[in-house]
Amino acid sequence: MLHDLVIGLLLGLSAGFAPGPLLALVISETLQHGIGSGIRVALAPLITDAPIIVLTLYALSKLSAFESLLGVISICGGLFVFYLGCKNLLIRTVNGDTRIGRTPSMVKGVAVNFLSPHPYLFWLSVGAPIVSRAMARDRVAPFFFIGSFYLCLVGAKIGLAIVVGKSTPFLSGRGYIYTMRSLGLALMVLSIFLFRDGFHLFGIG
Repeated sequence: MLHDLVIGLLLGLSAGFAPGPLLALVISETLQHGIGSGIRVALAPLITDAPIIVLTLYALSKLSAFESLLGVISICGGLFVFYLGCKNLLIRTVNGDTRIGRTPSMVKGVAVNFLSPHPYLFWLSVGAPIVSRAMARDRVAPFFFIGSFYLCLVGAKIGLAIVVGKSTPFLSGRGYIYTMRSLGLALMVLSIFLFRDGFHLFGIG
C-alpha cells in the first residue's frame, strides 16, 4: 500500500504541474476573477474523473471501440478550448464587473477537463492498470493510489492559483491585458494539439 501511495503522489504532482488546458484555465480564471475562481477550476477533476475512471477500466477490454469515442471527445475539447482562447484574446479592459453573465468557473473547469483526452489517456494507459494490479494485491490499495494522486493533482493546481492570485496587484493595466491575451494564445495552441489527437485516434494524419 505504501508503494501505491508513493506512486500516486509522484504521478499526481507531475500531472498537477503539467502544461495543459486545465492548468491554463486555472491561471486565466485566477487572473480574471480571483483566487476563488482558480481554486474552483482546480477542483474540477474531483467531479469529472470518477466516471472517467470507471469508463477506462471498462474500456481496457474494448480498446478499439474506445479510441473512436476518445477521438470525438478530443475534437469537442479542442473546439471548447479554442473558444476560451478567443475570449481571452478579445479582452480590452481590466475594470468592470466580470461576474455578471459569465460562465461559472467550476462549469468551465468541468467542461475543459471532461472534454480533454488527457484524463482518459492517463487512466487508460497508466491509472487503470495500476488500479487493477493494486486491487489484485489488496482491495484497499487502489484507494491509497487514487487518494494520493488526486491530493497532489488538485493540490498543485490550488497552490498555483494562490501564487498567481497573490501576484495580481502587479498585473495591472496593459500588463494584465497582455498576460490574458498570451494565455488565450496558449489555449488556442493547446486546442490544435487536441484536434491533432482526435484526428489521430480516427486514423487521420
